[in-house]
Amino acid sequence: MSSSSGSSHLTLVRGTRGTLPRRPAVSRRRMVALGRVKTPDSLAARLFLLAYDPQTGRLVGRWTKLGRILRAAALVDLQLRGNLADDNGRARLSKAAAPADPVLAEVLQDIRRVGPRKWRTWIDRRHGRIVRDVRDELERARLIKVEHYRAFGLFPTYRVTLRHPLVRRQLLRNATDALRPARLVTRIDLRDAAVLTLAATGDLRTVVTKEQRKRHKDRIAQLAVRVGPVVPALKKAIQASSHEAG
Repeated sequence: MSSSSGSSHLTLVRGTRGTLPRRPAVSRRRMVALGRVKTPDSLAARLFLLAYDPQTGRLVGRWTKLGRILRAAALVDLQLRGNLADDNGRARLSKAAAPADPVLAEVLQDIRRVGPRKWRTWIDRRHGRIVRDVRDELERARLIKVEHYRAFGLFPTYRVTLRHPLVRRQLLRNATDALRPARLVTRIDLRDAAVLTLAATGDLRTVVTKEQRKRHKDRIAQLAVRVGPVVPALKKAIQASSHEAG
């Protein structure tokens, strides 16, 4: 299989408004090979790529919403890696090796500095910055190409090219495969379940359409229970943000 299948472009202009049960078994799979290209292990990186709409060549949703989704993804990642645990609705540090991923390491260091807070606090915190951080990591990994320019000659923004559209296609297939009724909810890989439930909660229709969310509502809810407390916290954060935006 070829490692590249054409190029896809997107443009993103920043908007102006902007105690867990025992650690569940997680697949040891770190990368999925697509020829010589590998899918990112980071949940935030996966969701960034999945937020791209191949039909429009843009990222869906507002910058602020995407930022919260990526923050939630980083928190789930830290839970699955054993760095964080739930303590009565608050994120608590656990004794586990620090993550090598720089985005996760920064989120974890921030939690270490500030101390235990509710999950929603960490979802809302620095949600704009994480979009740039994840984007930059994807560029360093050569999964995307970033070109900075000024929209209308005035507003600084950037254009992203997906270097390997097949990577996104594989990520989408892995996530939506979790919706198949033939698959037991308890057997779904937690990383795929996390991508699906966070995308559904954040209304990323490039992953889960409105019709799919309605048709698979119960299954998505069951998967969300497996993923943990970050999912409902993300829902509350997005609802509050939408209310504030009017």
